[in-house]
Amino acid sequence: MVAHVQTVSFQGVTAIPVDVQVQIAPGLPAFTIVGLPDKAVAESRERVRAALTASGLALPPKRITINLAPADLPKEGSHFDLPIALGLMVAIGALPSDCLDDYLILGELALDGRTASVVGVLPAAIAANGRDEGLICPSDCGPEAAWADPDMSILAPTSLISLANHFKGQQVLSRPKAAIRQAKDNKLNLSDIKGQEVAKRALEVAASGGHNMVMVGPPGSGKSMLASRLPTILPPLTPKELLDVSMIQSMAGLLPQGQLSNARPFRSPHHSASMAAMVGGGARAKPGEVALAHNGILFLDELPEFSPQVLDSLRQPIESGEVSISRANHRVSYPSQIQLIAAMNPCRCGHAGEPGFVCKRGPRCAADYQARISGPLMDRIDLRIEVPAVSATDLMLPPPKEGSKEVALRVAKARAIQKERYSAKGRPDVLTNAQCPASLIEQVTIPSEGAMDLLRLAATSMSLSARGYHRVLKVARTLADLAEREQPGKEDIAEALSYRMTSSTSLTMA
Repeated sequence: MVAHVQTVSFQGVTAIPVDVQVQIAPGLPAFTIVGLPDKAVAESRERVRAALTASGLALPPKRITINLAPADLPKEGSHFDLPIALGLMVAIGALPSDCLDDYLILGELALDGRTASVVGVLPAAIAANGRDEGLICPSDCGPEAAWADPDMSILAPTSLISLANHFKGQQVLSRPKAAIRQAKDNKLNLSDIKGQEVAKRALEVAASGGHNMVMVGPPGSGKSMLASRLPTILPPLTPKELLDVSMIQSMAGLLPQGQLSNARPFRSPHHSASMAAMVGGGARAKPGEVALAHNGILFLDELPEFSPQVLDSLRQPIESGEVSISRANHRVSYPSQIQLIAAMNPCRCGHAGEPGFVCKRGPRCAADYQARISGPLMDRIDLRIEVPAVSATDLMLPPPKEGSKEVALRVAKARAIQKERYSAKGRPDVLTNAQCPASLIEQVTIPSEGAMDLLRLAATSMSLSARGYHRVLKVARTLADLAEREQPGKEDIAEALSYRMTSSTSLTMA
């Protein structure tokens, strides 16, 4: 007899069904796992054998064969331990043959028979729910799985013995409860920043429309302070966004105790990050910083210090909202709807353009430093602002009366206007102006005649690309939403254009 147990293998956040087939046949004692297992799966035979022994079960001295079907799909990870062990328990008669038919199973086993947490439980639970099946997972992952469906059958045992006793009717495993991780008390506030009114205005515009932004200024001008306070003015995640973010975090093992977090992701990788760390990769094609920042912020400090190849790898995810990792035998995609916020010095010494400062290398210092950032990447950034050094006079001023709470209310109102507009156009998936396709932004943004004349003149004089033209329209649309105007006026177009204009010491126009 061959026992069958259902589990999954992961490609990105997609859970692919895997049939664990267990056969115990006469022959010389052996324990073989076939079906393209990786090292972690191949080693599961030792963990399973020890866990069964610790639970009071001994494997018969026969030929044991475990087939992970489909056989041509690579199997990776330690979550195959529990389905293999339960398949063996069915095969030797320790469990009824039909008790696992309606369950999808995944989990790692310790040598003493206890279950250990694994990655990918939330995507697996959603896949099981879509097939009208229940889920068996480690107890630490139970709260994570409970988010898939409140009516779904979920068993989260602490050990093999507790699960066997449940099926024998000797004890009852209660359904785990969905848990959410409480956000830490965030003491950051926009009111902490004195001066920099232009930068704070640009930050509000970026938050309202989901626009990408780069800040250029000398060291100590407050660029990182501004970026760290952007999450304090962003609206909370919607239920769909929360689920999408949590699925990626589940694959990356970032859900401690199975608790989800409703805070928007804020990823700030160091400038030494590799290509694989940024876009994802490795042997298991794990999500990188771009995917982990989905529905949140990717902050790149010291932008020119990143490898040019790493920076250019961001162009496709920024444009399409998806990052693809190709391998010889499969292709993995992760969602990456990110808001890119970058900060940089104007030159390597950091003080180009400051009054009274003369660089020994002259203008070439700034030009060479900024040339590390490609024009196509800059063309995808909507807002480019200068953040000048803060004077001692500014620091002596009292804190601003307006803080993150007041700005967040305006941002939420502007985003509500955008969501309603695009839902009426049959695009409920578009939540911000930055996500709006070029064809649709032209329909919903019809500037006044004077504003259109200004835009035509600027498009010629600034040599705006087609992408740059549409991004100016998107920023102008956001400015009109903040002011609760039906259509952008001349002042909105002028302000949107000002965010793409730079001085001689800042980034050149794309």
